[in-house]
Amino acid sequence: MKKEYLSISEEIQTAIDEGKPVVALESTILSHGMPYPQNVEFAHKVEEIVRAEGAIPATTAIIGGKLKVGLTSEELEIMCKAENVGKVSRRDVAVYLASGMTGATTVATTMLIASLAGIRFFATGGIGGVHRNGQETMDISADLQELANTDVCVVCAGCKQILDIGRTLEYLETMGVPVIGYKTDDFPAFYCEKSGFGVDYRAEDPEIIAKIMKTKWDLGLKGGAIIGNPIPHEYGLDFDYMEKVISASIEKANQKGIRGKNITPFLLADIKDSTGGESFASNLQLAYNNARVASKISVAYSKL
Repeated sequence: MKKEYLSISEEIQTAIDEGKPVVALESTILSHGMPYPQNVEFAHKVEEIVRAEGAIPATTAIIGGKLKVGLTSEELEIMCKAENVGKVSRRDVAVYLASGMTGATTVATTMLIASLAGIRFFATGGIGGVHRNGQETMDISADLQELANTDVCVVCAGCKQILDIGRTLEYLETMGVPVIGYKTDDFPAFYCEKSGFGVDYRAEDPEIIAKIMKTKWDLGLKGGAIIGNPIPHEYGLDFDYMEKVISASIEKANQKGIRGKNITPFLLADIKDSTGGESFASNLQLAYNNARVASKISVAYSKL
């Protein structure tokens, strides 16, 4: 029944059937995270990086009443131009499919689609989490519940520094989601290599992460895991400097009454302006790095 809503490219379907490594990629970063045409260039480069590591890229989106796994160049253009393209989380999926609207997939939705297609690994920039003052607003990203319930391993540069990182990690612990640092003991903070919060476990190579994921799923332990992969050192920004920038951006958002799913795109755009584009350059590099590591893990997993 679910298959009628899935549209998987021939190349990706063949790779899945043959047990070859496939890495899912989201489209919200294209439609709501970057300007056109830089996002087109970014999308092609991320796919090239995945292929260079020996895996098949699978960019997801919702187009024409279908959950797309692998986009044609025309579909990629639609997502990058982002005209009437919504930001789709789990709650929105059925509405977008039934009404034929075009949607960019968040972390939660990409995980959902990847799982339906049989893809185990996903590279993104940073996950969503508990927002600052989340204990009062209850503004908690659907990404965290998805990680607890959907069997997809997510490679990211930690969670976005605009969030309450400590509470995000506490929530993940409560939901039984392993947080593994790739060559680090410190949970990354998106633009910054370190957040000051520790990870549950440190892994030195893709092979051990692949083995951990296989063991978890072999045991029937539902849900995924987070692989915290720090931004490359040369592109990392200073944590205290970014805290000041982020605090100012959050204050602007509060004054404008921006909340819900609009808060993250607003903050990322304002932070980009405040840092003179430096944060955007860092965002690109951390996303490329995550694609590289996710591909290595996927390749290692396919050999087990």
